[in-house]
Amino acid sequence: MAQPIRVTVWNEFRHEKMHEAVRQVYPDGIHEAIARPLSAQGFAVRTATLDEPRHGLTPEVLAETDVLIWWGHMAHHEVADEVVEDVVRRVWSGMGLVVLHSGHFSKVFKRLMGTSCDLKWREANDTERIWVVNPSHPVAEGLGEYIELEREEMYGEHFDVPAPDELVFVSWFTGGEVFRSGCAYRRGRGKVFYFRPGHETYPTYHHPQIQRVIANAVRWAAPGSGPVPRYGHSQPLASP
Repeated sequence: MAQPIRVTVWNEFRHEKMHEAVRQVYPDGIHEAIARPLSAQGFAVRTATLDEPRHGLTPEVLAETDVLIWWGHMAHHEVADEVVEDVVRRVWSGMGLVVLHSGHFSKVFKRLMGTSCDLKWREANDTERIWVVNPSHPVAEGLGEYIELEREEMYGEHFDVPAPDELVFVSWFTGGEVFRSGCAYRRGRGKVFYFRPGHETYPTYHHPQIQRVIANAVRWAAPGSGPVPRYGHSQPLASP
């Protein structure tokens, strides 16, 4: 019997402690709102937060993580550089990474992208329509043509990231902006998926289709069983 995919959901867990409006939407934290539907689908899920020792991402936890989900916003600068490097090395070696919403500005995502990852934004109760532009991609499995969120924060182009290996979603907002909201990358042996929606004052992570996308992204990003590359000096396989 196949072992369940091991998922660690990481969250700053600051807004929920500081702002009543966020606490009303996510009383147990954004990480728990993301973790519970994944657990219900059979994933082996643990959570980690910023104020834990090593932000909850010890070498042992990372070694036991197949896919790391990352939500951050107000405290990107507080994430220790050594933890960032540990995460990046694990991605290079095969761990999947799913970066959500304002995690685009996290040290981890910027390190893996090699760009500023900057964008336009506006918090004004925009309707967001997330169009599936790559319907055959595994992250789009089980969806319709689009997902509509009645209220969300706007992110707009230009999004300063490398061109995705695969673009799965493009968002449209009532203010007229569009945004590449579902971007798939490969870094080393690992897979990275960026998914845009999820502002802390909106109930986005309670939406069944958003939960489905996150679960699909976890399955897609999970490590495969391909060969492990060998680097450095190498002896010839055959004599000349």
